[in-house]
Amino acid sequence: MEPIVHPRWLLARMYEPDLVIVDCRYDMSVPSAGRAAYDRDHIPGAVYADLERDLSGPLAAHGGRQPLPDPQTFADTISRLGIDHETRVVAYDDQGGALAARFWWLMRYHGHTQTYILDGGYSYWRSLGYPVSDAHPPVIVPKRFEVRIREEMLADRQEVYERLYASNTVLLDSREAKRFLGVEEPMDHTAGHIPGAVHAYWRESLDDAGLWKSPEEQRERFAAAGIDPDQEIIVYCGSGVTACANVLALERAGFRKVRLYAGSWSDWISYKDRPIAKGE
Repeated sequence: MEPIVHPRWLLARMYEPDLVIVDCRYDMSVPSAGRAAYDRDHIPGAVYADLERDLSGPLAAHGGRQPLPDPQTFADTISRLGIDHETRVVAYDDQGGALAARFWWLMRYHGHTQTYILDGGYSYWRSLGYPVSDAHPPVIVPKRFEVRIREEMLADRQEVYERLYASNTVLLDSREAKRFLGVEEPMDHTAGHIPGAVHAYWRESLDDAGLWKSPEEQRERFAAAGIDPDQEIIVYCGSGVTACANVLALERAGFRKVRLYAGSWSDWISYKDRPIAKGE
């Protein structure tokens, strides 16, 4: 099944007992804003997952600004949300799908195969006149989510370093062009990009209405960036969050050798021996 579901699909199934809706809204500049937005209103029955508290691990010297959570800690969180491997899950945000994509990627990485993203996010849902609620979080019956790590989905800093100039590997930078070029860096202490990386801004996964582009349009987009489907593709951004949107777009487009560098640029620049490039 497609990883992107239309609001009509969710509307028809939102009260089915084996489906959990997860609100992933978050504002990196105002960390409390996502939960506040959820408290104001949300899709009925949705539970809330916080980027920092639930979808990231503690900060350390390396690992980036949003390190991956410890697998068992993540499993405990997902269990508390009433999710196991038999549960269907639909995640949404209001940030173009990047936060929902982070949740989607984490669920797949931990072995869950039935996680989907709501096309258009919360704003699109509301624009269609579909129901919203300001009710308190629902009573959740915990389930047992087992960790089934898929190591092939992840690349670490050492693997990226070893593949800098490998002809069979593409490094894909998902940040805005000005950050890729090193013209501006609002989030991290050093500007630039990993040498040899190509650029495809993650928001270009969406059309002008904020909906996900078709697989055919995604293929055209990545072909324009010079990406060959036969190559291994390692995707990164600033902290491993918005890169997940490009991972999803690549996989929908039929690319099969796709991995996430979870620590991304903020991890890369935490090492003294890392090379840095600027410009095209």
